[in-house]
Amino acid sequence: MLEANTPAPDFELNSTPDQTLALHDLQGKRVILAFYPADWSPVCGDQMSLYNETNKLFSKHNAQVIGISVDSKWSHLAFSKDRNLHFPLLADFEPKGAVAQQYGVYDEKTGEAKRALFVLDEKGVIQWSYLSPAGINPGADGILEALEELDKSNS
Repeated sequence: MLEANTPAPDFELNSTPDQTLALHDLQGKRVILAFYPADWSPVCGDQMSLYNETNKLFSKHNAQVIGISVDSKWSHLAFSKDRNLHFPLLADFEPKGAVAQQYGVYDEKTGEAKRALFVLDEKGVIQWSYLSPAGINPGADGILEALEELDKSNS
């Protein structure tokens, strides 16, 4: 798993069936990468719903949350609509798990991304990372603490 002070590998993935999002497009913003195993699992659903609720707090720190799993763009579209999510879910679908592999969070046994969080600064450098047990929602506290630390170091 990539650690703090590592430049985040750039990528471009589908955010909708006909649109892509590249990490370099978010230069100048802080980015929260939330890798998760699967759209429709109970823990993942709770985790993404929590980030949807705390999205305004993330925005106050100039941060954009992005969910990433190996699910297809069509699964993401249905899941996002079902949960009324207001942030992008990216499909690390083909080649399967390629971005999760770059970040060191692909689980070869399950063929899914591990439940991992990364907070990137405005220059795309990882400032904080956390690997959560698969069945546990990591919550938002660690993310918010990392964003507050970035605020302190920039003031």
